[in-house]
Amino acid sequence: MSARRWWLAVAAASMALAGCAGGGGQAPSSEPGESRTVSSAAPSGGGERYAMSGDAYPMDPPDVSRIPDAVPRLEAPSRGGNRSTYDVWGKTYRVLPDARGYARQGTASWYGEKFHGYATSNGEIYDMYKMSAAHRSLPLPSYVRVTNQDNGRSAIVRVNDRGPFHNDREIDLSYAAAARLEILDRGTGRVKVEAIDVEQWLADNGGGTPGGSTRNGAGAVAPPGRQVASAPAPAADTSSTVASSASRGSTEPPIFLQIAALGSAESAQALQARLQAELSRPVRVAVSTGVHRVQVGPLASADQVEPVRGELRRAGFDQSFIVNGAD
Repeated sequence: MSARRWWLAVAAASMALAGCAGGGGQAPSSEPGESRTVSSAAPSGGGERYAMSGDAYPMDPPDVSRIPDAVPRLEAPSRGGNRSTYDVWGKTYRVLPDARGYARQGTASWYGEKFHGYATSNGEIYDMYKMSAAHRSLPLPSYVRVTNQDNGRSAIVRVNDRGPFHNDREIDLSYAAAARLEILDRGTGRVKVEAIDVEQWLADNGGGTPGGSTRNGAGAVAPPGRQVASAPAPAADTSSTVASSASRGSTEPPIFLQIAALGSAESAQALQARLQAELSRPVRVAVSTGVHRVQVGPLASADQVEPVRGELRRAGFDQSFIVNGAD
């Protein structure tokens, strides 16, 4: 893949950016410091933010050919990732106040397994099997149509992350979106990015779906039968949410702290063995749709979350997020 040496330097430089959110794994109120491409990967040593030292194709991925486009809907700006300006490696980037009218041509890249399961810049969890993307200047979230100028294939994606910070890149696509546009093998592709005016799109599409839509009290629009999520809270708020949930009774599902989501069973088992040797808690690998999620737990109560996170930090894993046994 092109510019591999540059990307390796980027990965090393990103470790020096304390407090920056990088396409996954950091505080949702900060901005990312790591650009992304596809390279070989293995569990990394202590002190790194991710369980993998480089990005990678997922091992044995699910069929993404039938994953639908993101459905544009009215959403409030995310609480994270929307500062008017932010700095990465000495360069200042400006966030547009409105996505409407945005149209650019440029190069698309994509990011995958390393960041899968970690926080995006707006505090959501990156899922490489959804139609999403990272962009330097569009407000979060935004909806854009991305068209491959070499083959005419297009996809609607939801922008919920920051990046890529490479001068010749316009947008960073999820694995699923890159597959739709057929740029996985080359790693990059010539694209046109066009922002979608959500209000106009909803008017033109009967509220977003053939069966109409519903509108909640905040004004967000969703297809029938689908709940509309409010803007996500920063990661620091998660434990208090779980604590109140756990206090409602023993019927609540057990709590786990997820460390990584890997495509390779061998890598997941190696990380599990390392964590079991360093922690006083059980560690499991939960497998679904070809993804191996390394999780600490079950924890008896939400009160154990912060002590376990302390153990993880001492073991070199600064980032983890709460899941429950039903996830």
